Amino acid sequence: MNDIKTVAVYCGSNTGREETYLRAAAELGSVLASRGIKIVFGGTHKGLMGALADAALAGGGHVTGVITERLKAKGHTHSGLNAIETLPTMQARKKRMIALADAFIALPGGVGTLEEFMEVWTLNQLGEIAKPAGLFDVNGYYQPLMAMVDHMIAEAFLPAAHRDAIVVEAKPDALISGLVDFIPVTVQKWMS
Repeated sequence: MNDIKTVAVYCGSNTGREETYLRAAAELGSVLASRGIKIVFGGTHKGLMGALADAALAGGGHVTGVITERLKAKGHTHSGLNAIETLPTMQARKKRMIALADAFIALPGGVGTLEEFMEVWTLNQLGEIAKPAGLFDVNGYYQPLMAMVDHMIAEAFLPAAHRDAIVVEAKPDALISGLVDFIPVTVQKWMS
């Protein structure tokens, strides 16, 4: 069982095509707040990030933003956060979010969201961190990614056990419980 006090949430700075994504971000923020789990996120008021933070704060949650100097200068900083940290580069921002978090969740998002999530999955796979990571699979958003993971396995680029190295759930409570109960995959990544 993992003691999860703080979750880094990666998510879109856009809202997506459907209202469902905004509702899901708000629901996740509310559930994390109700469970007393702090949130670390990208620090902006835009898109799913803003909806997540707003809902968590409305529910009495603690939200820390970690934003880059460039985005702060553009006026993207969420003004109602409990704490905000400003870092010079995206690489420094990602490193700080990883350090602050006990676990990671990716909501739907774009290239940045996917890249941030894949980095923590890779760091777990290499044994550089040991922190559970999960995908909030709103409307089956991450099923194409999981199909690609299955393709990696079928083509012998990824051991089959590593498919279970991330938690994939469509409901916030199930996702958080999956992270708490997560048992790390110990099968090494090298197949030969």
